Amino acid sequence: MRARHSAAVLILGSSPFLIVFTIVISVIYGAKNIDIGTIREALFHFDAGNVNHQIIIHSRLPRAVGALLIGAFLAISGALMQGMTRNYLASPSIMGVSDGSAFAITLCMVFMPDSNSMEMILYSFIGSALSIVIVFGLASLLPGGLSPVRMAILGTIIGTFLSSLSAAMAAYFQISQNISFWYNARLHQLNPELIKLAIPFAVIGIVLAIWLSKSITVLSLGEEIALSLGQKTKLIKFATMLTVVILTGISVALAGKIGFVGLIVPHIVRFLTGVNYRWIIPCSGIVGALFLALCDVVSRFLNYPYEMPIGVVTSLLGVPFFLYLIRSKGDGKRV
Repeated sequence: MRARHSAAVLILGSSPFLIVFTIVISVIYGAKNIDIGTIREALFHFDAGNVNHQIIIHSRLPRAVGALLIGAFLAISGALMQGMTRNYLASPSIMGVSDGSAFAITLCMVFMPDSNSMEMILYSFIGSALSIVIVFGLASLLPGGLSPVRMAILGTIIGTFLSSLSAAMAAYFQISQNISFWYNARLHQLNPELIKLAIPFAVIGIVLAIWLSKSITVLSLGEEIALSLGQKTKLIKFATMLTVVILTGISVALAGKIGFVGLIVPHIVRFLTGVNYRWIIPCSGIVGALFLALCDVVSRFLNYPYEMPIGVVTSLLGVPFFLYLIRSKGDGKRV
């Protein structure tokens, strides 16, 4: 127990250094490498006429920050979902939450093409909430529907249906190129202004997640135990789902669908830090941020000098991990 406590302290204590290091790596490497001296000049003596300075300030730095934020949001969402449902396969991508957000954005682009960035974020929230209601509602109605594998299958079916519906609408209304960003996430197209708009919602989501962490630890022991300890489980579940909706909705609005971050990272963190969600949730945020930012760097070299969608990198890691979880834990076992 002490060793796991130390691991959590190490992750959180070293996070400032690791985040700065990751940002530097992300800014340096790409189709055109940039040296550290140029980065320093761009930060402290910006020259609008210098192409490298423009790349750093308006492209690579926002991209690095965006990758860190999105990775943190998705990992925290996955940790919350796994703890609340005691389902080791729960995550925004597996349960169709990300697909719901992307579907809502597609509807917005078809029927309200003049919507501003803030409206896009709000519609993304609605889509996340809609998919959660559908998946958990159907699972509760089906025999054995709340078991981990059955919920994963149901979430995948709903997510695939929403994705297919979005693709059909995009083809019919001839906006396929416009929505391709949300289904093939490319962080180099991330809108820096959208990051600024998303920050207040992100703060709310993260504060809620930290506030819920103790209750999630109790709930992860089982609903009967939580009730016997006086916990208001329905209120906690509602607050947890609201937090997942906020964090996942922001992530999809910023960069589109990115799979498996919310599945992989909480398991790694739980292995390192133990089962206390007061450690799991903040550590998942840090590890998720670093994980996605480094995956973004890797995506730049898989098809160099062209860029690979970051979802390809996370899928290359996530699919084997997903199959490993099913093989090792089976159906019906809980986290």
